[in-house]
Amino acid sequence: MKKNRLKRFASIFLATSLVVGALAGCSSSSEGSSNSDSDVIKIGANLELTGQVASYGSSILAGAELAVEEINANGGIDGKKIELIKADNKSDNAEAASSAIKLITQDKVVAMVGPATSGNMLATVQTANKYKVPVVTGSGTAENLTVNEDGSINEYIFRTCFIDPFQGVSAANFAVNELGAKNIAIYADNSSDYAKGLAKSFKEQVEKNGATIVSEEAYVAKDVDFKSTLTNIKSKNPDFIYIPGYYEEVGLIVKQARELGIDVPLMGADGWGAPTLLELAGAEPLNNTYYTDAFSLQDPDEMIQNFIKAYEAKHGEKPNGFNALGYDTVKFIADAIERAGSTDGEAIKNALASTKDFKVVTGTFSVDEKHNPIKSATIIEYVDGEQVFNSKVNP
Repeated sequence: MKKNRLKRFASIFLATSLVVGALAGCSSSSEGSSNSDSDVIKIGANLELTGQVASYGSSILAGAELAVEEINANGGIDGKKIELIKADNKSDNAEAASSAIKLITQDKVVAMVGPATSGNMLATVQTANKYKVPVVTGSGTAENLTVNEDGSINEYIFRTCFIDPFQGVSAANFAVNELGAKNIAIYADNSSDYAKGLAKSFKEQVEKNGATIVSEEAYVAKDVDFKSTLTNIKSKNPDFIYIPGYYEEVGLIVKQARELGIDVPLMGADGWGAPTLLELAGAEPLNNTYYTDAFSLQDPDEMIQNFIKAYEAKHGEKPNGFNALGYDTVKFIADAIERAGSTDGEAIKNALASTKDFKVVTGTFSVDEKHNPIKSATIIEYVDGEQVFNSKVNP
């Protein structure tokens, strides 16, 4: 759902510590977040509703709200209705940390739909583990969210999306095996852990597949002029360019690449899935581009088509992958609460971790020992401004 790494982590820790200190004296009950005696079950939504990646957070929220409406219309969880409590983290790490603390200590949520981006999600890990409240991200794909560098598991962190290495490997296999690419360029956001992780796994798999990386270039978030670097890439004559990053920059990169006469296939990951990408790049430049995503509107699966109809009836437009992941994340949390028979954080966490063969819109999945869902990825192709199903990649 991401720059000096040490500086960023230090700022997250400081912001979290300050907010914890400020809220610690609110009441002696702030350690617990159970609302089992209430007639509602409170679930938090700590999302990017404004700021740089607001399209992601807003899309996840729309899907989450639809899931809550459906669950409540069908009797809720053991007769209790879900109340979804929103917090805007403003696409900022420190805000994500403080929003998580507020939702848990003041709003008393028992679980949380986590931030959309890996960087913002990472800022909530300390809080989730401290208060023992599960946080589930629908689109935070970085490996280090659920597993620390020493191999230890962040017990209260889960996700409903696949992880970056799977996306990178899937893209590399698609480029080499399906499109026949031999000379490949990588143009990645150097300020984003998300993009750097994708670039790393993509490069390793490309080389395993026998193709050559002819150019590696970088940009940083909020750049707007990419033509100089794109000219450098063009001079290396690649037959495929991998561009992992977020839609705000990617849209401009795609448009400027085509203006420079770069007509080779371009590909990215789920950060391309926001509707705003089409507005920034334009339909024609997006032809012959691909990305890995969670689901496709063209998938004939009955559950997917029912979701599409329900979403379109509510919002007057077709859903995107982030809508689907938000929807699935609430369904995942609700299923765990129901199976746990409790709103206790540890009980919910254990139920989430033991999930097997759970069928949702973005595919049937089981949760592995690292709290990641074992699920397939979908290759989406842009055709005249439409996101078209290309193929499915299994784990």
